[in-house]
Amino acid sequence: MNFGFVLPTAGKESKEVDVLIIGGGPAGLSAGIYATRAGLSAMIVDKGNAGGLAEEAPFVENYLGFKGIKGEDLVKAFKEHAMEYLEISERNEVREIIKDGENYMVKTERGEYKTKGIIFATGTTHKKLNVPGENEFLGKGVSYCVTCDGYFFRGKKVAVIGGGNSGAIAAIYLKDIGVEPVILEYMPRYMCEKAYQKIIQERDIPYYTNVEVRAIEGKDKVEKIVYLERNSGERKEINVDGVFIYVGLIPISELARKLGVETDDKGYIKVDLSMRTNVPRVYAAGDVTGYAGQIIIAAGQGAMAALSAYEDIMLK
Repeated sequence: MNFGFVLPTAGKESKEVDVLIIGGGPAGLSAGIYATRAGLSAMIVDKGNAGGLAEEAPFVENYLGFKGIKGEDLVKAFKEHAMEYLEISERNEVREIIKDGENYMVKTERGEYKTKGIIFATGTTHKKLNVPGENEFLGKGVSYCVTCDGYFFRGKKVAVIGGGNSGAIAAIYLKDIGVEPVILEYMPRYMCEKAYQKIIQERDIPYYTNVEVRAIEGKDKVEKIVYLERNSGERKEINVDGVFIYVGLIPISELARKLGVETDDKGYIKVDLSMRTNVPRVYAAGDVTGYAGQIIIAAGQGAMAALSAYEDIMLK
């Protein structure tokens, strides 16, 4: 049976499920499959399009069973698999969650859903540099997604801010599609895996270390990056046509916190080994828990959260 996606309707939906999964990335999709197969009625709601940040990955080389696959293709396979089991409501943002006795009432843009349990698979969002020009030039040369915007810069020079794995992969992808990237890293050393270091060197991608970006400048669009060499304190500039920012992630956990779910000092949801939070029948899985930020780990956590929900809802 293929449930497909729920499309917007004129009226408000009103449904009751055993477990509501908030977030349709790898963790949420995996949780949906496992919950349904365990015998729970389940539904996924996502404020955007299901897939999460995994969909932005230019290339995934470490997911079991695939020697190499585009993030969007991997996520497409995840979504098609999950759609065989349960309903996925996209572009349906959660507005409020209310405790209703032992149950929960989840109010969204499209309706209200009564549920016995909630799995937060809300993931993370891109961290900002918070430098002059970043907001002003968003969509005018500043981007957080190379697969979304990289092709606009073919034949041009861009700066990739952040030299960790995400930034390294982004720069390699840009180089492969005909863009000339330069990587600027705050730390005084390579921050990506050795496998990516080798490719960066082979592709002759400049990788500046120990630099601090101070501003993004231009007139109607991005024209240059201003940075500080941290050793010497010297201020320098690089002329570029675009800037891709990969300086970290921020957990999307505000809804959980409002419900009384404990988070750490960075905002990541605290869970035990079974993905249970401190609030009864509330679970979390994936990047919002602050673990390794790997697709395979997120999927595994989603499965564990669903099995824990089954134990708590059906066996107690």
